[in-house]
Order: sequence, then C-alpha cells, then structure tokens
Amino acid sequence: MGTDIQADQNHDAMSDDYSLDRVPLNKRNMGWLSITNITFGIATAIFYFQMGSVMALQFGAINAIISAIYAIIVAGILGTFIAYLSAKSGMNVNLLSRGGGFGYIGASLTSIIYATNFIMYCALEGLILVAAVHEFIPTIPEWALILFFGTIVIPLNWFGIKQLDKLQKWSLPLFGIFLIAAIIMAAMTPSVYNGSFWSYMPENVQVGGTALLLCIGMQHGIMGLTPLLASDYARFLKPKDLKIGAFAIGFVPQIFCFGVMGGLGIWFGVRLGEPNPGVYIVTLLGMWGALFTMITQVRINVTNIYSGSLSLSNFFENMFHFKPGRRFWVIVTGVSAIILMLTDIVNHLGTVLTFQGVFLLSWAAILVTDAVFVKRILKIGPGYYEARQKNLFKWNPVGVTALLVSSALGTIAALGFMGTFLQSTAAFFAAILASILTILVAIATKGKYYIKQEAADIKKEEYVA
Repeated sequence: MGTDIQADQNHDAMSDDYSLDRVPLNKRNMGWLSITNITFGIATAIFYFQMGSVMALQFGAINAIISAIYAIIVAGILGTFIAYLSAKSGMNVNLLSRGGGFGYIGASLTSIIYATNFIMYCALEGLILVAAVHEFIPTIPEWALILFFGTIVIPLNWFGIKQLDKLQKWSLPLFGIFLIAAIIMAAMTPSVYNGSFWSYMPENVQVGGTALLLCIGMQHGIMGLTPLLASDYARFLKPKDLKIGAFAIGFVPQIFCFGVMGGLGIWFGVRLGEPNPGVYIVTLLGMWGALFTMITQVRINVTNIYSGSLSLSNFFENMFHFKPGRRFWVIVTGVSAIILMLTDIVNHLGTVLTFQGVFLLSWAAILVTDAVFVKRILKIGPGYYEARQKNLFKWNPVGVTALLVSSALGTIAALGFMGTFLQSTAAFFAAILASILTILVAIATKGKYYIKQEAADIKKEEYVA
C-alpha cells in the first residue's frame, strides 16, 4: 500500500506538466498574472531589439513601425483566441490539434515541426548571448560559452511550469532595471542620425511599397510562433480568470514583443547606427550589458526549452508510444540547440525560418477557424477537444489538407515564384488559404473524421461550442 502511494506521488510529480493529456480542472489553479508573467519571458527577448534595429536601418523606421503595429494586431487576435481555447480545454496546441482537425497522427506533423522551431530559436537566442559575452570577454572561446549557456537552461527547466513562474518573476525586475539603464545611456550618447528616429529613411527607400512588405515579411517569421506559444501556459489558467486571462496571455505579450521591444530596437538601431543588440548593449553598459543580455536570453530560452520538450514528448508518444517523460525531452531539446550553435547552422536557416513562418501562421489560423467557424458556427464535429487516441482517427483531412496545401503554396510564394507582393506576404496569404480550406474540407467530409467515438467524461465547462 505504501509503495502504491509513493508510486502515485512520483507519477504526479513527473506529470505536473501534462504533456500528453489535458490539465484536469482541479489542477488549473494559476492566476492570469502569474501566467502572463511567464509569457513575458518570451516578450523580453533581445531578438526583438534585433528585428527592430535591422528593419529600421535597412527599410526605414516608419516602415518598421507600421509592420510592428500589423504584427501586434494579427498575432494578438490569434493569441487571444488560442489562449482562450487552451484555457477552456486544458490543452496546449499540440493536443488541441488532435481533436481540432488533424487526428492524432496528423497532429504529430505539427508537433515535430513546432519542436524544431523552438530548438532553432533556442540556438539563435543563445548565439546572441554568446556574441554579447564574447564581445566583452574575447579571451573566452565561443565554443566554451556555447556549452555553458546551452547547458545552464536544462536544470532551469527541470521542475516545470512552477519553476518557470519563479524564475520569470524574480528576473523581471532585474530586466526592467537594466532596460531603463540602457535607454538612459543611449539617450546620453550622441545620435549618429540628426533627425527624429522615426523619420530615418535609407537612400532610395520610401514609405510603403516594397520596403514595408519586406518588413512585414520579416515579422511573419516570428509572429506565427508567439500566439501558439501562449497555449503551453494558458492551459493552467483558473477557470474564473478565463476572459481577462485569455486577453492578458494572448494579446498583451504581443504589444510588448513587437511594440515595446521592437520599438526600442528601432530607436536603438537608428540612434546608434548598429543592428546587433549583442554589440550595442555591451557598448552602452559594458559588463552590465553582458549581464543584461544574459538575463534576457536565459528568460527566453527556458521557455523555448519548455515548449520544445512538450512538442517532442507529444510526437514520440503519438508515433512510437515512447514515453520517457518530459525531463528526458528537456535534455534532448537543450543538447540539440547546443549542436546547432556549435555547427553554426543557424546562419544557413533563412529558408527554413521562412517556411516556419508560413507553417506556424497557417497552423494558428486552422485552429482558430476550426473552433470559431467549424465547431461553433457550422456545428460540425464535437463541441469539445479530445486528445485520447482511442477516441480519435489517425488522420483528419480537414486540418492536414489545409496545412499541407497552404504551407506548400505559401512556401512557393515566399521563395518568390508568385511575385514580389506574395513573396513578402506569404505567411498571411497561407493563413487565409488555410482558413478557407479548413471550412471547405470540413463541409465536404461532414466532420466524420473528427471523432471515432463520443467521450462521456468531458465536463460542460470544457466545451468550446
């Protein structure tokens, strides 16, 4: 008897992140402020500085600002819907996809590409940190810094979402202090550009047109990720906080990502004439700049590792019934990111990241369209989400067809084969196409591939339609 109790306790300790099933209602006990705080680990990444600086210096500050407003609106709307669905069902996007139009094997397609996305972003963020520290202490070889900073995020992920909450909560004030210091130092530094920062425009570049489209295209590379990421944390939201929590978790971080951090990146870039925050933050703050970069990049990379581990866990459980536990996948995700950093492969991932922007925005659009139009308005399929294999078909042509077709055509457009306009708006084009196909295929199949057998144990509070 004692052994059984201990086994149950061990099981609970290992499964507190519910990577393979919905979070039970009695375990959804986190307030919206705590969860929003965790998502701010994503929003405070210096990567957004770099995006803003690069866009401003290459395509003009006003074009960068307009594209940031666009990103806030689109990613914010998608993020709010997905956070709502996640909080309502207790599932992240990997599990939502199973009953949201893909089937349990079809959802594995999304899980593995989602996981590789986080591994690559973890490597990219890690290299920004390595560049900053190496700029300040060039005597330490880069490979040693990669091993150190790539490894440190693994133990910081060991105890799951509660540990992430504490880490983000205690590091946020430090981030705020360093950010204010960097702004003050930049304001005291003579600007390399004499006019107002928002009026900066490179030679032969105009407001709107190709320059604006290129800025929007760059935003698409990341704005497909942030709405989906909210679901990994919104599933723990207290049911009483559902409405305010969905907005806070899904929309507010987008304002900070693209508006505050991206906007500051535009200002820093124009004022200092440097696109790389790993360089200008250290130039402004010296040793403290290296520490600031370290804090921000650790904050973002623990969330990258967490979400990557959940996705890998889903994929291998679905495809191979291999269930070693989330902690095993934390190690795999961390080590994979280190390998990418050591091989410098992230410098050759432009095409892959373009595809992932197309893929992720299409996936988000399918989930929202399925919930709002298919389940709620057209009343096709069940009004709840199911993740258990015994109740699901392996494949559902609704989501799988919409994702494959829209991603293929979106990638072709992104590579420039459909003209300049669609090249820069490929992800948005793919998302609209994915939404249309989701509705058409759901009507054509009459929803018969959504569920193999009805579930009798889904509570009414968890129904979305």
